[in-house]
Amino acid sequence: MSQAIELDLRFSSSSQSEVGSYKLLELPGDLCKLIEASAEGSSRPSFTIKGSPEDDAVLCTADKTYTIRSVVLSNSVLVVTPDPADQDAYELDDEPLIDIAIRDQLSEVIELVPCVPRLHKLNQFLKGREYDEGHEDEESMSEDEDGTVKKRPRFTYEDARRTLQASDAELDKGLRDRRVLILKGELRPIAPSHLTTILELLLTNLVSLSLPYTAASISPLVTALEDEHDIRRDVTRQVIAWFGNIKQGSQDDMGTWEMDADAVVKEVGLGILRAYRDEPVFEKEFLDQWRKAVGDTFEERVSLALLAGNYLTSTDTLSDPPIPLLTYFPSAALPVDPSARFSELFLVRPRWKADEITHFLSDIAVDSKERDKLLLKHARAITDPTGIWYTARAKYNA
Repeated sequence: MSQAIELDLRFSSSSQSEVGSYKLLELPGDLCKLIEASAEGSSRPSFTIKGSPEDDAVLCTADKTYTIRSVVLSNSVLVVTPDPADQDAYELDDEPLIDIAIRDQLSEVIELVPCVPRLHKLNQFLKGREYDEGHEDEESMSEDEDGTVKKRPRFTYEDARRTLQASDAELDKGLRDRRVLILKGELRPIAPSHLTTILELLLTNLVSLSLPYTAASISPLVTALEDEHDIRRDVTRQVIAWFGNIKQGSQDDMGTWEMDADAVVKEVGLGILRAYRDEPVFEKEFLDQWRKAVGDTFEERVSLALLAGNYLTSTDTLSDPPIPLLTYFPSAALPVDPSARFSELFLVRPRWKADEITHFLSDIAVDSKERDKLLLKHARAITDPTGIWYTARAKYNA
């Protein structure tokens, strides 16, 4: 039978100086499991709080980012500990008596909410550092307010880790998705046209060298692009790693490449579609160009579904019958702020089909649940015989 303990509760002698010294952090379930698992093993999780003075702070684990926000409590919480002035328990009438000191009073708790990594500043840091054909080794230059041209300081991978509010895993994925090379530690976004050229050459050499795209030897591909097209070996190898899996070989062998065929075909398609940002292209004409670029081996993989979230559809009503048109409209170029994102979308179109608008929201929502919350907040759903449509809740002016 447990023994009752009498507690003597009083204010700490240093309570005035300790006001605001304590914070309560509510951990989401996945972080609790991570900490509990580490307590039973030898590894220890690493948590980093990131953000500059003008940013809202985030907490990063090895692979996730969480928004840190304060939630007001309806009832205050007292932080109590054994009295630091007297840590010893003593007995009175054979009953244990322990002094407990009130150290602080809290009216809020810090909450961690999963969020998308904040990588939008990457475009600002990488401006003017593009790696393009014929300009690979040129120094990046910048101009001061007084017009003085000087060498732009390098922006390295470690700089990105320190500056950007993202976990290491999310940063690596963001650099890969944005097609950013790491050359001698420096981050250099590859020019889209140059990337398309490299991918088309890889597809051509897979066929000419009779290499299976599911297990292609990397060494002859890298050598062919270097000898015949002056493309650096480290650049080709990084591009290969973006579009599939590399199985390491021996010390003298670069391994084999299991190509993600859909990813390569998609990137080639985007390379062609970028030319039609201002003027639309006939859908059939675009698909013919795309199939020709990827070659006979991969033309069956060509599908507009691969490019979802990167184009708008319209119709040439002057033709008989009307002909479908495509215009390049990448979600990556839209604002990251949800309100601004919806404003931009509804200025382009007053109403959107449900299966179209969702592709333009995936990069600002952690999951489909958060995406649906954004739609509920910023749009109205309308159902007609053709399906579900979304219109703006607010009135946007062009």
